[in-house]
Amino acid sequence: MQVTKYAHSCLKLEHDGGVLVVDPGVFSGAEALDAADAVLITHEHPDHVDVEALTRALDRRPARVYGPASLAGVLGDAAEALTVVTPGETFTAAGVAVRAYGGQHAVIHPDIPVVQNVGYVFNDVVYHPGDALVVPDDVQVDTLFAPIHAPWSKFSEVVDFIRAVAPRRAFALHDALLNANGFGVLDRQYTALSKTEYRRLEPGTRIDA
Repeated sequence: MQVTKYAHSCLKLEHDGGVLVVDPGVFSGAEALDAADAVLITHEHPDHVDVEALTRALDRRPARVYGPASLAGVLGDAAEALTVVTPGETFTAAGVAVRAYGGQHAVIHPDIPVVQNVGYVFNDVVYHPGDALVVPDDVQVDTLFAPIHAPWSKFSEVVDFIRAVAPRRAFALHDALLNANGFGVLDRQYTALSKTEYRRLEPGTRIDA
């Protein structure tokens, strides 16, 4: 399986001729959806789903969309392609085996409503948690994409999350709000404290998983 990291929280997975895209949000670029056979969305926030870009992509190339039930309220016409995913469910999308985890977005502030969030483990090796720090309890993750910076996150909690998942390697996710200063600080700290191989990939970088 090949994984391409796009900007912010978007991944493209290619496996046995199938193409699966995760969280193509407004920071990701519409090209992330090129050739997608399936689109998995962790939650409804625009940095994880660009509804206009997704709608245009589905008009050009029909694909299944997977995600929590709350997405139906924001997808508009694209909701017709939605298959609702619930935590604990297993399914196959674009030829990739998927396990779903979580259920709720991390709390941003008590005055901001908490939305549904589903994280995904692909082929029992790659984990994209969306915007929550849920540790899978039934699979040993090899490759973790960890959300390193967000309005809801705290550095120490993300470090402890990476340690609890205990992957062979961890890559930075959810990083579009950072500038060079922030990257410099966080890259050093996560490298020093994660207790695993940690790297931040430039958008467009492709790895084997």
